[in-house]
Parts: sequence; structure tokens; C-alpha cells
Amino acid sequence: MCGIVGYVGKHQAAPILLEGLAKLEYRGYDSAGIAVRNGNGETEIVKAKGRLSQLADKTDKGRAVPGTCGIGHTRWATHGEPSENNAHPHCSDDMNVVGVHNGIIENFKELKAKLLRHDYKFYSDTDTEVAIKLIDYYYKKYQGTPVDAINHALVRIRGTYALAVMFKEYPGEVYVARKDSPMILGISDEGTFVGSDVPAILKYTRKVYYIGNLQLGRLTGDSLTFYNLDGDEIELEAKEISWDAESTDKCGYEHYMMKEIHEQPKAVSETLNLYLNDGKIDFSGLAANGREDAETSEEKLDGILKKLERIYIVACGSAYHAGIVGKNVIEQLTDIPVEVDLASEFRYCEPKIAKNSMVIFISQSGETADTLAALRMVNEEDIPTLAIVNVYASNIAREADYVMYTQAGPEIAVATTKAYSAQLITLYLFAIKCAELRGLMADERRTELIEAIKAIPAGIEKILDDKERLQWFASKYSNAQDAFFIGRGLDHAIGLEGSLKMKEISYVHSEAYAAGELKHGTISLIEQGTLVIGIMTQQGLYEKTLSNMEEVRSRGAYLFGLTSYGNYAVEDTVDFAVYVPKTEECFSASLAIIPLQLIGYYLAVAKGLDVDKPRNLAKSVTVE
Repeated sequence: MCGIVGYVGKHQAAPILLEGLAKLEYRGYDSAGIAVRNGNGETEIVKAKGRLSQLADKTDKGRAVPGTCGIGHTRWATHGEPSENNAHPHCSDDMNVVGVHNGIIENFKELKAKLLRHDYKFYSDTDTEVAIKLIDYYYKKYQGTPVDAINHALVRIRGTYALAVMFKEYPGEVYVARKDSPMILGISDEGTFVGSDVPAILKYTRKVYYIGNLQLGRLTGDSLTFYNLDGDEIELEAKEISWDAESTDKCGYEHYMMKEIHEQPKAVSETLNLYLNDGKIDFSGLAANGREDAETSEEKLDGILKKLERIYIVACGSAYHAGIVGKNVIEQLTDIPVEVDLASEFRYCEPKIAKNSMVIFISQSGETADTLAALRMVNEEDIPTLAIVNVYASNIAREADYVMYTQAGPEIAVATTKAYSAQLITLYLFAIKCAELRGLMADERRTELIEAIKAIPAGIEKILDDKERLQWFASKYSNAQDAFFIGRGLDHAIGLEGSLKMKEISYVHSEAYAAGELKHGTISLIEQGTLVIGIMTQQGLYEKTLSNMEEVRSRGAYLFGLTSYGNYAVEDTVDFAVYVPKTEECFSASLAIIPLQLIGYYLAVAKGLDVDKPRNLAKSVTVE
């Protein structure tokens, strides 16, 4: 949630800031603003409520705001309603300190009371204004450097933050600090950059630095300097971003979501290739941050997997749904029981984690607040942890014992597609590796399963080639008010994700139910014309789910059937049938989810909705 950009360099800052903020729109926001230091040493702040286009119009796309040093922000309201007054940047009473902030200051009321006693005035309802004025207070009290002032403030702030701050007496410089909220710094011949995520600065540089918790950075036109909380200068290692700039553009597609749906074959293939070596699964590089020697780490991990008595999967949203698929696959292929928990509930149910267990945390961004908090709780128990994330050096990746990176590349649309598909692949490989290490899978069977996974990209391509039928269906059914997804076993897990795709971008009320639960209450909601989507990819459960479809049909439901090629008799029951290529049944989620993503997308397009940025949603939920 929220987005930060900053620039110091040779060029006019405002257009670069606006461009960077546009690349962060997927994070969700309700207002935006920029602050730029002009040639006279004065800072001009411009804010706007609503879309970034409002801010661009106020500044003539940035051209009307001179200066080569500045910061920008897109705000998601937490403290204080969405308004121009509450929008960032915020400033001290005399404009000495100007800053932007992501996160939540938990003790802002206490800090505000302190500042009021020192004659500070407040114009907004935000916790950010408190943080900026606290920095100003310590800067003036101790008459030290910006680093000293920020450090004094940070030790008194409780909560999460990524801060970018400018000081009146230090023109041409931006100072940053972070705790639990993501932040990335970059440098090139054109200047220095800061952003909440890679896409904000990818156009200008691939050389980046990830600052850690309670670390600070100083940006000048040609240098980056880093500090710890004591104000001592520290060295950080530069990383090279492998993503290309095109990966953050639409490349001719109307929406990022459709582009990312079409990128799923590539995301699946590249994730698979990362962990395959001569046809065998290679987990030798899974130690997070290189904390252990790679060979020793692999041996240690193999030992853990051989002895596992239980696995816990913790995640939110679509990642949680991937975890439910993972539970089905792991339990089918191994003798290990798996429990899947919502990260937002995990810490509060006092989980009893069994000995010889592993906890797997799944997050696209690697910054999901609830998932990160759950990881930290488990780390206190000395239980092995594995992260499945898409963003290199993210907090979850750095703090887990082992990390499996997905190779989905940047995902801009709020509704995940390719990252979810890549997460499934890592879970399949994890299940196969566990079965192999525990002596439950012969080499021949392992080869069969890996070949089936390798065929998934071609299967996705085949489905995408026939997407116009789904577009036609969505145009005819765009007035749907309610939809129900039903299936059994793994098909129910697929339905959960399909339902989420529909509701989050098309705003159609949809729910996913285990088909056998229909007669335990859900069937009372079926009336004439209700859309029911039945998922039937598991051959042993096909007839049972089809029978449930007959039950709702007799009550007036409109039936959409999703099954594998060959099950053509389904057309005798359903009103509209969609087929996916056959694969190993435990991997069917990777194919069956594609038509459901497309249905959600086309419904949203037919209704004229903002597909990539659905209302009230943010890509990365970095606050609880």
C-alpha cells in the first residue's frame, strides 16, 4: 500500500516523480503529491485527491514545478480520510522538514501530544505529519545532522515506516529510512533514485540497494551513503535487477492483467527451470541470504524434509489459495499432513506447531504484513521456515531460513495471475522433492510428474488461444449479481481462487463452496438465473460434482461447466462448457485457473471497470 519515489540528479525532478508514481499505482492509493526543491532553495508542494492524473494536470505533467531534487507519494488512507489536506508530502510548520511515509505510526497520538506541548501546530489527521514534525523537533533541539535527527525520531516511533525526507538546510539531498515497509535505492549517471518497488525506478537504473530494517540512506546527485541507527556509516552491496523495462509496460495489451495472464507460460517455465538440473529437482540454492554454505544448506534441508511430520502453510489472499492447492498436492504425493492457515489469523489462534515441522510462507511481494509477522513469531520457536516469494531481498525472503523465488517478474495488476501460477509450480516441486527424499517416489514416476509440469505452459497457451469464447460468455452474462463456484477436493481449491478473481475485479458477489456442502445451506440461495460454475477436473469426483450441478439446475441456475478434454457428456447438463487440456490431476489447478481468470477479466471489461486498479484494493498489504 502507498508508494514512495524520490530523485536527485541532473534532470527536472517532477516529471520523473510522476512517472515513478505511475509505475506504483498498482499498490493502491486515494491521493497523491510531490515536493520539489527549486533553484532558490525553496520547496514547492503540490497535492491532489483522487487519481494521479489529477496531480499531473495540476503540475502540467510536472513541467510547471522546477527543481532537480524531490520526493513523491501515493497515499492509501489509514489515519484521516482521503483528502488533499491529508495527502503527502507533509511538512514542519516552517517548511524546514518535508517528507513522505509508508506504514503506520502506532504511537502517533502520544508523539503528537508531546509536540503540541512544544507549540507545534497540526493541519492534517495523519500519523505521517507527526513523524515529520518529530524529526524537525529533534533536528532543532540537538542541532545535529539530518541523520542524527532521523535517528532520534526513529527510536521513539513505534510501528512500521518507509520515510523519505528533505531538509531545508541540505538542498540537493534526500534522506530515507525504513522499518518493515519496503524501499529500494538506485543510482545511475543520471542521478540517484528511491522507490517503494523496482518498477518505480527500473527505467533509469538496474543497480540497486536494499536497505535493511532500522537503516538509513542519503541521496545526493551522484552518490548513495548508508547509516545504521547509531549514525555510523555502513556498506551495502549493490544488486543488479534482471527485469527489463518492458516487463513493467503494457506492451500493446489494453490492461496489465491481460498482459500478465499471457505471461503465465513464461512465468511457469522460468520458475521451473530455476529448480531443475538435468531433469532433477535442485534445491541447492535455497538458503536465504547465503547464511550457510550452499552444499551444507542443501544437506541440512534434505535432512529436515526427510524427517518432517507436519507442514504448515501460512499466507493471505491468492497466496492462501495456492497454499490450499499445495496442501492437496503434498498430501497426495507424500505421507506428510499439511495445515493451511490465513496469516491474519495464525498468530492469534495460539498455534501448536508440532516437532519436526516446517512452516511455509507464501507472498508475492515478500512484504505482506500479516505473513511477515507470522514468520517472525515462528522464527522465535526455532522451527525451520521456507519462504515462497517473487521479490528478491524482500523482508520475508531475508528472514526465512530457506527461500524459493518465483520467476514471475514484476506483476502490476492488483489481481494476481502469473505470480499465483508460479507459486503453484514451486509447491509442486516441493511436493515431488519431499516424496523423493522420503523414498515414496521412483525415478520413473518423478520423471513423469516433471514432464507433466513442463507441459503446463503449452497447455496454458492452448487455453489462451480459445479465449474469445470466454469473452463472448462474459459479455452475455455481465449483468450477473451473484455467482457460486462449486467443486470437490482440488477443484474446490481452484474455485476459491476463481471466485476471488471474479469478485475483486468485476465486483460480482461470488462464493466458492465444496460441492457436497450445497445441501447444507447454500442451495437456498439458488434462484432463477443464478450463475453456478462447476469445476470438474478430478475424474474420481466428476460424477459427484455433476450430480450437484443437476441439483442446482433443477432450481433455475445457469450452469457453467469447467472440465478436462474428453468429458464431453458434461454438455448434456451444463449451459456453457469450457475444456482444459488433460494433465496429471494433482496439477490441474495450473490449467483450470486460466479460464476463471479470463472470466473475471472479461466481466470487468464488459462492465467498464478499472481492471488493473479495482476499488478499495492494494497490491501489497504492508500494514495490518
